[in-house]
Amino acid sequence: MLSRSVTSPWIAYETARKALNRINAIITYAAALDLNVDIALVLKTKALLGETRHEPKHMPAMPWQEVPDFYATLCQKSTQTELALRLLILTGLRSKAIRFLRPEYIEDKILTVPAYLLKGRKRLVRDFKVPLSSEALLVIAQASKFEKNGFIFSGARKGVISDMTMSQYMLRAGHEARPHGFRTSLREWIADTQDVPHEVAEITLGHKVDSEAVRAYRRNEYLEQRLDLMEKWAAYLRYPNES
Repeated sequence: MLSRSVTSPWIAYETARKALNRINAIITYAAALDLNVDIALVLKTKALLGETRHEPKHMPAMPWQEVPDFYATLCQKSTQTELALRLLILTGLRSKAIRFLRPEYIEDKILTVPAYLLKGRKRLVRDFKVPLSSEALLVIAQASKFEKNGFIFSGARKGVISDMTMSQYMLRAGHEARPHGFRTSLREWIADTQDVPHEVAEITLGHKVDSEAVRAYRRNEYLEQRLDLMEKWAAYLRYPNES
């Protein structure tokens, strides 16, 4: 558990890294427009700051045995943040796919996440289908009241809720784990409690299995098996003593 007044070093590092990347993108774009900018500004800044002492670590994850208790606290309120976190936990998706969720992405209990919202190289990533449990559909229905400008989890002014919104929520609640870590929680729950093929477990998290050539011929997305898995995961989150 963390003190509410403590700022996570990981969050500080990630914020700085993202800020520098954004600044670099802006400067590069400005240079392409022939504006008078220093194209090497970010590199010079890094040189002045010196070598970082930050050591890459795995995203802090909550043990799967503790997730139901945290999920129960989220069910006590129905703000955008709690609902977004619930859907993230239920689906095993990364936060970007949740934050940029649009109603048209959902059809016949299947959420199709566009490739541009997924991690990976452009043109090599395909749309990803996620079977939605009854609990996930309920959360989406509750969150739909916040829909604005085509986004279910819209921002206060424009766009969508920020990635830091969910991370800060967990930090203020005293948790070291971060939203992205729930993917690990789900994967470990599957490994420890469910008897499913390796391919089903990996595809549930959107991980690639087999080579590019094999994937080109394998069209099976294991939707039925994954839906059964998602329903069991949702049941465990809501009623852990009965699962």
